[in-house]
Amino acid sequence: MHPIQPYIHIGKVVATFGTNGQVLVQHALGKKTTLKGIKALFIEQQKNSYLPYFIEQVKAKNEQEIWVQLEGVPTKEAAQRFLNKNVWLPEAEALALMSANAPIALLGYKVVEDDKVLGIIEEVIEQPHQVLVQISIEGKEVLVPLHEETLLKIDRKKKEVWVKLPEGLLAIYL
Repeated sequence: MHPIQPYIHIGKVVATFGTNGQVLVQHALGKKTTLKGIKALFIEQQKNSYLPYFIEQVKAKNEQEIWVQLEGVPTKEAAQRFLNKNVWLPEAEALALMSANAPIALLGYKVVEDDKVLGIIEEVIEQPHQVLVQISIEGKEVLVPLHEETLLKIDRKKKEVWVKLPEGLLAIYL
């Protein structure tokens, strides 16, 4: 169950930094960012529990990582509790920040094979050599791999991802 306001999973806390409680957030926004205009990150302390942590300072490390100083987290010890926790933003804020080419920009797109809509992308999972997108077919979660052999095209105007899936892939789930 997602809360009333839709949230997008943008990354996770991967390290603490220094002695003043800074955390390193690895994100999937697809470009260097300082989260301009964002007041809080939502950190998942427990499954489907998004608690806001107000941002004091952000510094971009590279295209996938940012250093963040959170309000009320003054020490390295206090920051430890965020390690490996998922980081979320309200959907509108995440969409405003992300690159159009970022894999998570595909959320909400239709997955189409042979002119048939298979489902709507509900989650994007980035892996080293491919991206997996989660859709629901007949109430079951299905993971569809997107890589050079399965991805035919992305139609950003129609919000569609065209695929050619390996024989029998969907049968595994259904």
